[in-house]
Amino acid sequence: MEYKFFNRELSWLSFNHRVLQEAKDPSTPLYDKIKFLAIFSSNLDEFFRVRVASLRSLLDLKKKTQKELKFDVEKLLEKLHKTVVKMQEEYGETYVNVIKPELEQNNIYLIDHTQLNSMQKEFISELFNSQVVPHIMPMIIARKKITPFLRNQRLYLAVKLSSKQNGRTDKQLKHKRYLSAIVEIPTNHIDRFILLPKIGNDNYIMFLDDIIRHYLPNIFYGYNVHESYAVKLTRDAELYIEDEFSGNLLDKMKKSLAKRSSGAPSRFLYDRSMPETFLNFLKEALLLSDEDLYPGGKYHNFSDFFTFPNPGIKELNYPDMKPLKSKELDLKKSIFESTTEHDQLLYFPYQSYDYVVNAIEQAAKDPFVKSIKITQYRVAKDSKIVNALVKAAHRGKDVTAFVEIKARFDEEINIKSAEEMQKAGVKVLYSLPGLKVHAKIALISREENNDIKNYAYLSTGNFNEKTARLYTDYGFFTANPDITNEVEKVFEALEGNVSEFEFKHLLVAHYGMRQGFQALVENEIAFAQKGLPAAITIKLNSLEDERMIKKLYEASNAGVKVNMIVRGICCLIPGIKALSENIRGISIIDRFLEHDRVYIFNNGGDEKIYLSSADWMKRNLSRRIEVAFPVYDNDLKNIIKHIVNIKLSDNVKARVIDEKQTNVYRKTESTSEHRSQYEIYEYMKSFK
Repeated sequence: MEYKFFNRELSWLSFNHRVLQEAKDPSTPLYDKIKFLAIFSSNLDEFFRVRVASLRSLLDLKKKTQKELKFDVEKLLEKLHKTVVKMQEEYGETYVNVIKPELEQNNIYLIDHTQLNSMQKEFISELFNSQVVPHIMPMIIARKKITPFLRNQRLYLAVKLSSKQNGRTDKQLKHKRYLSAIVEIPTNHIDRFILLPKIGNDNYIMFLDDIIRHYLPNIFYGYNVHESYAVKLTRDAELYIEDEFSGNLLDKMKKSLAKRSSGAPSRFLYDRSMPETFLNFLKEALLLSDEDLYPGGKYHNFSDFFTFPNPGIKELNYPDMKPLKSKELDLKKSIFESTTEHDQLLYFPYQSYDYVVNAIEQAAKDPFVKSIKITQYRVAKDSKIVNALVKAAHRGKDVTAFVEIKARFDEEINIKSAEEMQKAGVKVLYSLPGLKVHAKIALISREENNDIKNYAYLSTGNFNEKTARLYTDYGFFTANPDITNEVEKVFEALEGNVSEFEFKHLLVAHYGMRQGFQALVENEIAFAQKGLPAAITIKLNSLEDERMIKKLYEASNAGVKVNMIVRGICCLIPGIKALSENIRGISIIDRFLEHDRVYIFNNGGDEKIYLSSADWMKRNLSRRIEVAFPVYDNDLKNIIKHIVNIKLSDNVKARVIDEKQTNVYRKTESTSEHRSQYEIYEYMKSFK
């Protein structure tokens, strides 16, 4: 059989287009539309810093080695370039035709330096001289002589100048000699958006870029300013560590982080109105290639829209959905008492993450708790959980934290929190060579009745109280020895205390998770081949692993019904005759980021349900430590199934994953609208 797959990078761009759709959706409140523009921009920056930079590095391989790849690198980069340019155009149109008019309908005006009245000019004059000037450092560009270093993802104005030459104007000069310069927009010191004094009910906001444009003649005193265009350079963000297996990995990470900002260029974004001659000059002067060049609009770094000022109009944001309480957990004095009774399940952000923070804080204070072990992949800045672990260590408890210092773009926060814990007496273990620890687990050992009893917390999401307000994730507390003993074994493996690994309940990567999932799929195939009902439902962030996709194709051909909910990358192509005709897929993009991973196997009616930190990606199954944990309690299984079924019925925010990646909104036979995130919130109210 010939297997077909979507390209990973193109599938990711299709996902980011779904994000852009949210900025255009009439049902999305204005300031959440603006937030989705910021997410789109931030996502694209990371895509170029990581994925495109990685692909570009493949061009350095010898032709013979490139031929061994399953794709043509140059052709893929060309296709990505074409797709991104088209999306950038749609992005710019969304800003101009959707966002700006809607702002104006609400008496919010984004104005530039050509629209200022006398009072506003006085205001920005004071702001420019007192706050902006100290941070302005213009740089002259001289081709082959002076090459300014453009910092990663910083905003610049490329300016074309000519000398006034003894006071004579350009008109008096027969031969103008042009100069070029670069001015950085100091958004690391001053807000990108400046709220001007209100006039009646009208609110005025100005880009810092435009304030600087207005004062370019002051910055370049003695020169005529002819043109200015926004530019931005994105650099390769990969941390290149030659050898993880010897020496001090922490020191190597710190040194590599210091070099990240000077990585090779991966995208040069420029104002498409820039004349070709000026663009070519900059390309040559900044040592760029044609492949680096991407046309954009007048403004870049739309990720700054995360901080776009709201002049106090609450209706322009989604209404609050306050995290709900858990009646089960509130009835008992402690997490130990409620978990001893039976397993406990939470679903964030619909339910409060405070229960997780409180559990660690309770463990830190409880005199009977002897030890706490925890993994950390992405922690919050000023993390309450880290603070609780520090307090536990101060109280003499045996605290072990496994900190993943290779979590991309969170390396510095993780290193800082690790060093803080280490000073307090926490035993800190760092990354394993060649692997990332992505599992989200904790183990609390407590003395009860002259014995030690283990309590475990397992989750699909990070120990991060900030992202828990925005990401959908399950949190699971258990005192079931079948689970807690195996969680303990995972920690023993991380500490290097176990040489043989056998798990009967957990699926652990890279110790058999792939084989475990494959066996579960094969079990459904066996049911289907006997003419019995067979079904698989998976909900995950990304589906990219070819071996797991092939197994799903086999299941489809055997008659297994497969339902997928995939937020991001999906390399499986659903609905193709004789390949995937029994597979249906949707993607949900809404106000919360769909982050939980759920795997449901029909198993002849006695369903097996696993929750996990792992997506079905090669990196998760082969190069990471991951944990998928079974849910045995029937009541909890029914809750998970109900939540998943609500998502599968979504006909408001769900897009169909189809052969052409059209991102068409899903329509169902239902005459009523079903918006899953809102329906789940209502459902979860029954547990408060």
